[in-house]
Amino acid sequence: MVKRFLNLLNGEIAGIHQAAYLLGFFAICSQVLALFRDRILAAQFGAGDVLDLYYSAFRIPDILFVSIASIVSISVLIPFLTEQFERGQKEAKEFINSVFTFFFCFMAISGLVAYFLAPYLMAFIFPAFAKSSSFGELIGLTRILLLSPIFLGFSNLLASITQVSRRFFIYALSPVLYNIGIIIGIVFFYPIFGLYGLGFGVILGAFFHFAIQLPFIINQKMLPKFHFPIKLSSVKTIILISIPRTITASSSEIAKLFLISMASLFTPGSISVFNFSLNLQSVPFSIIGVSYSLAAFPTLTKLFSNGEKNKFLEQMIISARHIIFWSIPIAVLFIVLRAQIVRTILGAGKFNWDDTRLTAAALALFVVSLLAQNLVSLFVRSYYAQGKTKRPLVMNVISAIILIFGSYFLIQIFQNNSFFRNFVESILKVSEIPGTIVLMLPLGFSIGVIVNLIIHWIDFGRQFPEFSKPILKTLFHTLSSSIIMGFMAYQSLNIFDNVFNLNTLPGIFLQGLLSGIIGIVSAVIVLILLRNVELVEVWNILHKKIWKATPLPPDAELS
Repeated sequence: MVKRFLNLLNGEIAGIHQAAYLLGFFAICSQVLALFRDRILAAQFGAGDVLDLYYSAFRIPDILFVSIASIVSISVLIPFLTEQFERGQKEAKEFINSVFTFFFCFMAISGLVAYFLAPYLMAFIFPAFAKSSSFGELIGLTRILLLSPIFLGFSNLLASITQVSRRFFIYALSPVLYNIGIIIGIVFFYPIFGLYGLGFGVILGAFFHFAIQLPFIINQKMLPKFHFPIKLSSVKTIILISIPRTITASSSEIAKLFLISMASLFTPGSISVFNFSLNLQSVPFSIIGVSYSLAAFPTLTKLFSNGEKNKFLEQMIISARHIIFWSIPIAVLFIVLRAQIVRTILGAGKFNWDDTRLTAAALALFVVSLLAQNLVSLFVRSYYAQGKTKRPLVMNVISAIILIFGSYFLIQIFQNNSFFRNFVESILKVSEIPGTIVLMLPLGFSIGVIVNLIIHWIDFGRQFPEFSKPILKTLFHTLSSSIIMGFMAYQSLNIFDNVFNLNTLPGIFLQGLLSGIIGIVSAVIVLILLRNVELVEVWNILHKKIWKATPLPPDAELS
């Protein structure tokens, strides 16, 4: 049994669909744990001050991670590692040592600076918290969480090696273990250490994320070591390439920072509602968009570097078609079943019915842009595979600016225009609930992401004019079946409303589950009648034994 597990852990996954479905499966496992984590947090604290502090404490560490730790991000290092391994294992080892040494020194210095500046930065970002008695706890928790980007950065460095070797199983386990660490912190550390215990759990999860990579790396004799003097030529090239990618990634994180900063000025619990709904919509994003873009990236990089542009385009079309196939129906289901989803996952303890309705409304506004989020993730990695970093930088910065200013103007309109406010509250069924102004943040987020998709699609279409046409048929099939699915699911909700006791968790769960199943069955029937190609491809892929991929000898790809 142990030998079979190790073979699976070290086995190579060759195909994009197999890798995407493997990553998707473990993304589901990770997200289930993340939802369990959020349920515990919601039940114990509700949407209130404690969780507002907890989520706010992540802001500076998250900025450090997407900025400095992006130096060793997978999308940056994989092309370099691929080239170095082709030259030989010795060259690859020297390259990894130089990158590791530079990253450790840079991250340590940046972390120390952030540690001492934390009180001033947090007071600027969250002026409302700076006046509260809990500001000291917020600073302490922020400082604890500064260890997280260090472990996650190291994990990214090691994951680049495992992904070049196409050991996706190892990488897929990392987020699962990360969430296990956080849950340990909530259940065991919080009763002992209070709010700081939540931070200790995050650090434990980040360590797990890093440690799972070690056995394969040690076996391959590729464990990074300090090496002085640093080979600056390699590091300089990486930094120059990382800067545009860092700004690209940071723009999204900075936009989120602005949104959360705005939420801190609203009703207590607004940050919690924003984060709960963001985490819920991140489930399909992680399962679909991240899985497909991660699985496609090594292949896209290799095809483009070999000059096989037709095959590169073919892989992009295939990935985009399947992202569309999954994204639209899931978004529709999330919108129709939003109250059932939120109540089933978070509805316990101190998380009351008003919290449920407000979070459900925010979730619906987030998932409106689910397809856009997933496709943008694919487009960005397609540019990185081509070695183009300036284009996604400009496009993401523009969308981030639109997102921030759009959210601000929506807030102003919501506050000053009663017709608009009543319309939003009525259509989302949140009238007479305090704090509905927070809904302008997910609405602004979705508008910014959709604009980002339009810009990416137009630009990519200019480079590859043949890209759009094959996708339109998939878009038509998926949209048609999803509309029917949403209608059937909504009608089923009304029917089961008279069947189950909706004041109980089993009643809410069964109402949503059965309505969703009826909707999905109706969508599948429509797709069969339309002779949808993606449905056939998914059926064939699911019949393949992707778990029994033959592992290569340890040094087969590294020699």
